[in-house]
Amino acid sequence: MTAVRRCADLPSLSSPAPLLSRLSAAASRLLQMRKYGSRKEDGGGLRNGRSSSASRPGFIDPSSWKCFDSRSVGIPTGSIPRDCMALLQRLKRKGFEAYLVGGCVRDLLLKRAPKDFDVITTASLKQIKKLVFPRCFIVGKRFPICLIRMHGSTYEVSSFQTNPSQVKGNENVNCSEEIDGHDEGDTLRWKDSLRRDFTVNSLFFNPFNNRVYDYVSGVNDLRKNKVCTVIPANVSFKEDPARILRGLRVAARLGFQFSSETSTAIRDLSPSIKDIDKTRLAMEMKYMLSYGAAESSIRLLRKYGLLDILLPLQAAYLSDQLKGKSSDRGLMLMNLLANLDKFFSADRPCHCSLWVALLAFHNALVNSPQDAQVIKAFAALMHFGTWDSAIEFLNEDVGAPVTYVPEALGPSGSKVDNLMERTSHLASLVKSSVDTLTCLNTLKQSVVRYPGASQFSGLVFVSVREKGRVLGIFNGLDDLTSYDKRRGMHGIDYKLLEDGVTAEVRFVLGKVIMDTMSTESCASTGDAAALPRPAADVTGAAHRPLSTLFHSGESE
Repeated sequence: MTAVRRCADLPSLSSPAPLLSRLSAAASRLLQMRKYGSRKEDGGGLRNGRSSSASRPGFIDPSSWKCFDSRSVGIPTGSIPRDCMALLQRLKRKGFEAYLVGGCVRDLLLKRAPKDFDVITTASLKQIKKLVFPRCFIVGKRFPICLIRMHGSTYEVSSFQTNPSQVKGNENVNCSEEIDGHDEGDTLRWKDSLRRDFTVNSLFFNPFNNRVYDYVSGVNDLRKNKVCTVIPANVSFKEDPARILRGLRVAARLGFQFSSETSTAIRDLSPSIKDIDKTRLAMEMKYMLSYGAAESSIRLLRKYGLLDILLPLQAAYLSDQLKGKSSDRGLMLMNLLANLDKFFSADRPCHCSLWVALLAFHNALVNSPQDAQVIKAFAALMHFGTWDSAIEFLNEDVGAPVTYVPEALGPSGSKVDNLMERTSHLASLVKSSVDTLTCLNTLKQSVVRYPGASQFSGLVFVSVREKGRVLGIFNGLDDLTSYDKRRGMHGIDYKLLEDGVTAEVRFVLGKVIMDTMSTESCASTGDAAALPRPAADVTGAAHRPLSTLFHSGESE
C-alpha cells in the first residue's frame, strides 16, 4: 500500500489564514478520532510505533492497515465454491468491485471449511437487482442485503453504498471522507470494517488479485486466538445484543478466548439478549448448536449466565449436577451434545429439530429416569427403524450399558415384552417433554423443581411450528408391533438432514443416543471440549503459517 504522506508533502506555510483553518479542522477531527483510540485493553495502546489490537476502533492509523497475498497462506481460488466465483465474476463484468468478507475469510485463513460465503460490492442493492441479478431479493431493514440463489446455494451480498446512517452508532467511527496517501478502495473497506462486529470477521478477500485486506488487526487477533469487538464492546453490544451470541458462537466453534473488555461486556450486558426478536434469537441458537459446536456453546452460555435465560431448565440441571464437582465430565447432557457434535461441522450442519428433540429426550429422562436397556432399545428403534432390528442390536451388543445419575438406571434384565411396553412409554414421555421447550407454563413448572434455579426469564424461542416437526420424530411409537421407519440406506444424507427431513433426523438422533449409552463413546472431553477438533486443510497448498504474518509488523 502507498505510504502516508509526510510533513514535507504538506502545502506551503505562506498562507496563515488557510493554515489556521486547516489546523483547527485537524484538531477537531483528532479529538473525535481519539474518542475510541485512547482506550486501552490488556495493557494496550501503541506498541513499536504501531497500533495494538486494542487501539484499533475509530483511531485512524493507516500504518496498521495490512494487505497480503492470499496464496502465501494457502488460499487458492479453488477453495471458493464455483457458484460463488461466478457471482463475483458477474459483478466484476458489470464494472463493480466485489470481495468476500467476514467469517468465510477468517475460516479460509484458519484452514477451515466456511459455513457460508458472504460478498460485498461497490454496486448498490438496486444496481445489483437491476443490472446483475434481476431475480434476487432485497431483505432486511437495519442493514439490507441481497439474497442471491444459485444452483441450490444462497449467497448474501451487501453493498458498500448502504447508507452508514442506518447503522446505529456509526457516527462514532465514520470520521473522515479520505485518508491521506491511500486510495478510495482502502477508505471504503476501512469504513465498512468499522461497522462490523468482531475484528476476526472484518477481513476482505479479493480472489481476482489474491489480496486479503485487514484494517482492524483481525489477523493479529486470529494469531492470538482472541475474539475482540471492532468498536468498544459495551457500545457494540448495546448497539446490537445479538452480537453477544455471535461472539459466543465464534469462540465456541474456534476454541478462542474473549479479550478482557469483551468478556466483561458480555457479563454486564447478558440480560439484553431478552430484547432480541424471537425469530432472530432462534436463528442465533441454531447457528450455535447445529454446526458441530453444541457442547462448547452450552458451556460458554452457562459461563456467562446466558443459559439461564435461553435454556433455563438445562441451566438448572447443570447447576444441580455440578454441585461439589469441578468438571461436567460424565454428565449425560454434555455427553449427548459431544456425540451430536461428532457428526457435524460448519459446512455440514443439522436441522434445529435434531437438537430440540435431543434436549426433549434428556428432559424426559431427568423427570422420569429409565432402565439403561430401555434407553438403548428406544435409540436403536429410531436408528434402525423396526422393533425386530432394535432387538437384534440389543442381543448383539455385548457392552454393559452406561448408567447416568439421575437419568439412566442400571439394567434390570427386562423381558422383551415388558421392554417393548416400557420403550413405548418412554416415547410418550419424550413427546410430553417437548412442551418444556415450547410452552412457557410447562417450562416454568419444570424449572420450579430446582430450588437453586436463577430467576425465570419467561423466554421461549422454539416455535409452535418447530414443535410439530419435533413431535413428528416420535410419531408411531405407541404401537411398536407395526412400527416400520426404515430408511433404506446406511450413511447420513446431510442435505436431507439440513432440510429437517423427519426420517433423517430420527436416524441420527437414535445414533447419538446409542453412542452416548456406549462405554466406548460416552466420555466427554470436559473443559477441553471447548477446543475445536482438528480441521482438514481445505486448500491443500503449501503456505506460510498464519502465526508468521506481520510478526515483525511488515506489510507485504
